[in-house]
Amino acid sequence: MPVFFAKGKSARSTFPVAAILAFAAATGAKTDEELSGGATTAFDTTREAFSLSARNLTDEHRAPFFVGHSFFNENWLAASASVSARDGLGPLFVARACSACHVRDGRGAAPEADLPTETMVVRLSIPGRDEHGGPKPDPVYGSQLQTHALPGIKPEAEVLASYEDLGGAYGDGESYFLQRPVFQVTHLGYGPLSSNVAVSPLSAPAVVGLGLLEAVPEKTLRRLAAQDQRRTDGISGKMNLVWDVAAKRMVIGRFGWKAEQPSVRQQCAVAFNGDMGLTTTLFPDENYTTAESFCTNLPSGGHPEVSDEIFDAVVFYSRMLAVPARRDVTNKIVLRGQKVFEQLNCSVCHVPKLETGNVPGFPELTQQVIRPYTDLLLHDMGEGLSDHRQVFEAGQRDWRTPPLWGIGLVGTVNDHDNFLHDGRARGFDEAILWHGGEAEQSKEEFRRLNKSDRAALLRFLASL
Repeated sequence: MPVFFAKGKSARSTFPVAAILAFAAATGAKTDEELSGGATTAFDTTREAFSLSARNLTDEHRAPFFVGHSFFNENWLAASASVSARDGLGPLFVARACSACHVRDGRGAAPEADLPTETMVVRLSIPGRDEHGGPKPDPVYGSQLQTHALPGIKPEAEVLASYEDLGGAYGDGESYFLQRPVFQVTHLGYGPLSSNVAVSPLSAPAVVGLGLLEAVPEKTLRRLAAQDQRRTDGISGKMNLVWDVAAKRMVIGRFGWKAEQPSVRQQCAVAFNGDMGLTTTLFPDENYTTAESFCTNLPSGGHPEVSDEIFDAVVFYSRMLAVPARRDVTNKIVLRGQKVFEQLNCSVCHVPKLETGNVPGFPELTQQVIRPYTDLLLHDMGEGLSDHRQVFEAGQRDWRTPPLWGIGLVGTVNDHDNFLHDGRARGFDEAILWHGGEAEQSKEEFRRLNKSDRAALLRFLASL
């Protein structure tokens, strides 16, 4: 299909129904359901499907997008490097670049058995809360394990994965096997972890459509949560209330596996600091603890190490990645699977359609009809998926509904089909079978479907 570009300042600041239909016609879309990201949608099914700019990107916004692309994808270096704009890495870190975990802007893979976590972060917390009501860090290792370090410095730890097989059967007798991950923290560099520490390995999610999700009005999230409170079937989403560092107040969380970050900007700053050991104006302190105070004497990449100009470009890039279009929207099997999706109540949490509000300065994101298949709310997913961590209002079994847009292209972009927060699910079917808690009834109804309806549902998910 052709790719549509909105040129310069002619990009519309609003996108009503008539404009959606016109845009669909211009792109060759069969229905507006193909426009997962509204006018930002990219018609691309290659390995670069997650790495394109919003298709309605204005001319004035092209330069910051490509600057951000560069700093998202290139490795950062140790302090005092000749490339001063890109130095300050570490000394303790998880990755050297954003793209090391978000490969081609996509999802990280689960580690193979007996191999370390490479495209995951490993969060830590002990019982209690910090001064803002968030998770309380381990006193020695902080809130996240740093599995790499600069030469001459010991990494904090290595985290290895193994898997236990869990058998089950569909209602028609066909058997299946799920894999439960078991993570082992080894080679601790600075003493033991707290005896009561909770360890939560988390896969890197795809980063498409973040600006659109940020642009969904707060009143929409409140409305969805209120609707859930009136339900009588056990489904009850709630908002996470988290600390906004810049605003210095509690606000609604939207990003991260537990909706623990309020904005794309704070999410990027947390990643720079926690994942790469890089300071920003928002997080000016290095990511080591007092138990690792020797790091104080090591060279710095400046104050902050990520300049405001570079940081703003990376945030802009993260906001402006296009969402890939849906495929096969008129296919009879896909349509049948879509109906099954609704019958199983999957669409209650994975809300198919939302609308963005007015975003000053960003006509690309303003008043877009989008199809992310999420409510951005927290839901109790059952003990089987618990990570035993409280994150603000998100309990141990609570997870934000992940957007489903683009999941049918993960195999193409990232060469794997790992889903859920720790990548344990090998495909859509296993992801569904791990659902519990509020989704227990929907999971059981899926398990009891006949093979034809199961296949249709999976085919629908592959179209997203």
